Amino acid sequence: MKIKAEFHKVFGREADIVATAPGRVNLIGEHIDYSDGFVLPFAIKYETTVAIGKNGLNIFRFSSAQRPEEVIELNTLTPLQGETWGRYVAGVIWALGISEGLDIYVDGQVPVGAGLSSSAALECSTAVGLNQLFGLGKSLKDLARITQKAENEFVGVPCGIMDQSVSLMGHQGSALLLDCRDLSTRDIPFDIASHGLELLIIDTQVHHELVDGGYAERRASCEKAVADLGITSLRDISVADYEARKSELDPTTYIRGYHAVTEMKRVLDTVDALQAGNLAKVGELLNESHRSLSKDYTVSCPELDLAVEVAKQNGARGARMVGGGFGGSAIALARVEDIAAIQNAIVERMSQAGFPKPRFFTSLPSDGARVIG
Repeated sequence: MKIKAEFHKVFGREADIVATAPGRVNLIGEHIDYSDGFVLPFAIKYETTVAIGKNGLNIFRFSSAQRPEEVIELNTLTPLQGETWGRYVAGVIWALGISEGLDIYVDGQVPVGAGLSSSAALECSTAVGLNQLFGLGKSLKDLARITQKAENEFVGVPCGIMDQSVSLMGHQGSALLLDCRDLSTRDIPFDIASHGLELLIIDTQVHHELVDGGYAERRASCEKAVADLGITSLRDISVADYEARKSELDPTTYIRGYHAVTEMKRVLDTVDALQAGNLAKVGELLNESHRSLSKDYTVSCPELDLAVEVAKQNGARGARMVGGGFGGSAIALARVEDIAAIQNAIVERMSQAGFPKPRFFTSLPSDGARVIG
């Protein structure tokens, strides 16, 4: 196994365990995992793999195939330690309460900054490997909460629990309907190939950094809506009731909460449409989701808006931004025979606008995190 050889090259000893975890695409249900909502992501084929070994020392050493010249060495685990990728690994070790020295080598194949949750893939591969290496006996739900804690409290990103959950619990051939309140899950068959469709992932190459405050500000708006309305969460109010209580909220709080309550409904409507084989309806719901994210929640950007619009103009059944926003990726549901034309049109229009040249990926739903060696 190549990663074991690389581990040996860097650290001069054998790895004890190898684990891997995927990135994800969220079909629909954006920015509602921290409001106890339902989301519908699926794991993708792009994965991050880690080789881990106990080093018998009182230090933690991290190295990466993507940064071969860099070895991060930590004597202590302190929240918000540094600004490098290694803080995600350190956060998981910290959240698991492990004090024994470790060497960890990372090979990350999830595109960074593309809104495909490369950070969750790194956290979850590390957590699954450490869980088995130390015989911790944590369930996948436990690990989802632990890795979320690592990102919230150690890294400083107030993310919800969706990314970690699907990276851990995804299954090939299905999207994962995840209840973010209790982490219960249900596999929803996501068979678009039989309809002659494909899901195109459009990486705008506008890279975002979620620690910059935009994400936290919007989460705070949803929390304010809950407090002002005196409810448990935005999950617990219907769209009609929310609209009826508009006067109780300031304009910014209202419109951001409105995205959340309508997006939750769109998720359940999408599940119904998938189970009925109504892919046209799924496309409509993707379009509605993007409009809400762009206009109500204001987490899109000109590059994402252009990619979505051009995809629809060139035959996509539906398209929307995915991920935290402010850059990253969009998805487009389209006929296989239209994919090339959509890609070419997006490249041309992005170039005309002076935007970076996008990258494109496709992926079918894949399996979640697992130990592989």
